[in-house]
Amino acid sequence: RKKFNPCCLKKQLWFRAGGYSRTLDKQMLVTVLKLEISSGKLARFADGSAVVQLGDTSVMVTAVSKTKPSPSQFMPLVVDYRQKAAAAGRIPTNYLRRELGSTDKEILTSRKTMSLPSFFLTLFFFPHQILCNLLAVDGVNDPEVLAINGASAALTLSDIPWNGPIGAVRVGLIDGEVVVNPTRKEMSSSTLDLIVSSAPRSQVVMLEAAAENVLQQDFCHAIKVGVKHGQQIIQGIQQLAKEQGVPKRTVQKLFTAPEETVECISRDEAINKIRLETEEQLKEKFPDSEPYEIMEAFNVVSKDIFRNLILNEYRRCDGRDLTSLRNISCEVDMFKTLHGSALFQRGQTQVLCTVTFDSLESSVKSDLITTAISGIKEKNFMLHYEFPPYATNEIGKISSMNRRELGHGALAEKALKPVIPNEFPFTIRVTSEVLESNGSSSMASACGGSLALMDAGVPISSAVAGVAVGLVTSPNSEKNGDIENYRLLTDILGIEDYNGDMDFKMAGTNKGITALQADIKLPGIPLKIVMEAIQQATVAKREILQIMNKTIGKPRASRKENGPLVETVQVPLSKRARFVGPGGYNLKKLQAETGVTVSQVDEETFSIFAPTPAAMHEAQEFITEVCKDDQDYQLEFGAIYTATITELRDIGVMVKLYPNMTPVLLHNSQLDQRKIKHPSALGLEVGQEIQVKYFGRDPTDGRMRLSRKVLQSPASSVVKTLSDKNNIVMGGSVPESATTTSS
Repeated sequence: RKKFNPCCLKKQLWFRAGGYSRTLDKQMLVTVLKLEISSGKLARFADGSAVVQLGDTSVMVTAVSKTKPSPSQFMPLVVDYRQKAAAAGRIPTNYLRRELGSTDKEILTSRKTMSLPSFFLTLFFFPHQILCNLLAVDGVNDPEVLAINGASAALTLSDIPWNGPIGAVRVGLIDGEVVVNPTRKEMSSSTLDLIVSSAPRSQVVMLEAAAENVLQQDFCHAIKVGVKHGQQIIQGIQQLAKEQGVPKRTVQKLFTAPEETVECISRDEAINKIRLETEEQLKEKFPDSEPYEIMEAFNVVSKDIFRNLILNEYRRCDGRDLTSLRNISCEVDMFKTLHGSALFQRGQTQVLCTVTFDSLESSVKSDLITTAISGIKEKNFMLHYEFPPYATNEIGKISSMNRRELGHGALAEKALKPVIPNEFPFTIRVTSEVLESNGSSSMASACGGSLALMDAGVPISSAVAGVAVGLVTSPNSEKNGDIENYRLLTDILGIEDYNGDMDFKMAGTNKGITALQADIKLPGIPLKIVMEAIQQATVAKREILQIMNKTIGKPRASRKENGPLVETVQVPLSKRARFVGPGGYNLKKLQAETGVTVSQVDEETFSIFAPTPAAMHEAQEFITEVCKDDQDYQLEFGAIYTATITELRDIGVMVKLYPNMTPVLLHNSQLDQRKIKHPSALGLEVGQEIQVKYFGRDPTDGRMRLSRKVLQSPASSVVKTLSDKNNIVMGGSVPESATTTSS
């Protein structure tokens, strides 16, 4: 419907996010956060789009409105807020490892964004759809208010008439001080969770709060502060809209095309206008004809004109020659918190690809039938493809994957799978979200996925690119419809696919082909044409790879700093019960509190996956805390050690071989050659040091087996001196054995 200015317009708003005193240094510490609203770069086919960023959390919001009114007397508005696991650097934990139905959190956030309808013009009953897409989340700043502000900005920057914009902030109350847009950690100590949406002239649109007996004056003050900061957001959005200068459509006219009309949309609108006029004329001339007959007659004529221009004049509808590519641009490292990301733009097809690493436990487990057929039990690399309705300026239902999305994603996955290293310590998930579509988005997904993988530091063997080749033919009526004349088209548009005879998709590296799919609409085409199509696609593929290499020519030497880590923990059998905890309590608590994933490699080795270095650090501290009272040394079977008595009991004495050891029982039967009923009979006291012999551990319960009795014989002995090596080691080798000294 329109084309945004190619330059990305941004407006930055600064907020005082702190303001409460800390008793540590008795100074007023103020944290300043930048709220950035930008538009004009992503999802340009939507009527309006905006990206809102606070810290490293980013939300993209799109707004699309139909140009025909709904028969309902109520304004149809759909708001969908979608959370993406990739935005947090994780892979979904469900069976399919992809986003499924809406969660309660997504539905509630969508309802909060529904505060927008009251600001549309009265009697403006056109269907609207607002989609809020979580692009990146830093775990610090909440994306809810960003979605509301993004929806406000997207509508204001569009040609959809409404009485906005609005501005929304979250307000917390910490130690009696009001904090605007508090962080997640700050909210944990806040007695108020308030979301304020305000309109121009300091009017309140929506309030939603949860509080812990907050006083009325404090609550009212929090609302006023929220409205005040909301006005700053409104002013920023208004300034951004003024710079962009998109005129609003009028209610009287269903559609008023702006001057900078997007080419493909204007072409479709022009054809549609001619179709409507022609249908009216034909209805008057042929009143008995069925509506579908008139529509089909128009389609046949328009298709013939389109094809004849290509066959006879070598002209394509967008002015390119038959083998030219559309303009291509690439960008990587889009968002700091993502493990890998890339934006691939080819003409009016735009795809955002992200890479997420997770533990090997997150791999897709095949069911029994799939395993029996393919022999593949699990899949450590997956590509998920999404095609939202705003990509083609439409309104549609957001649901789980459909057949088209599954097929396109499988094709792009096939294109990239051969270059993925066989031995990689993580499960890799590539998500491809089509933001604009006019041409092959699956091949754009292969290109964007390749760029994102290299940005993430995955050592792929080579870059991958894909392209779609079309075909227009002229049949020979004298030879049973054999092809008399034909033209192959490189990098086809949507209309060329619709009016053409073939959609030939091919992807590969500079070396060869990794995936191919041909949708042929004719009864068959000669092998010669297939060979020519492959050759034409190969030339285009190499040209695309050259363009991609200018952005990133090879994988990063190392993964990003915020990427995941894997370390191993050596846990001897004797310490496994302590490490795991009763019923696995310690491991469950470790995973719940730190977000790491623990899996057992063998009897004495555990693998720990952490999504971020900070999570690994927390896990290391947790393990150290759990095991600090149970660190022991490598003991040698049959060796003699010096033990310290810590407690006298009726059945024996409790001893330690080293300071941080958990005391173990030395039974009366193992104290002396004589039979005794109490250790005091031997004159033993707490703190006394005695010599004991080590006989390994009990195979049933892992307890040490020590004896003093065997040392009562006159045989010579060797006393062991323990080293400083701990026997629970994280990320290192198994500790060395003890050294020996003669006695």
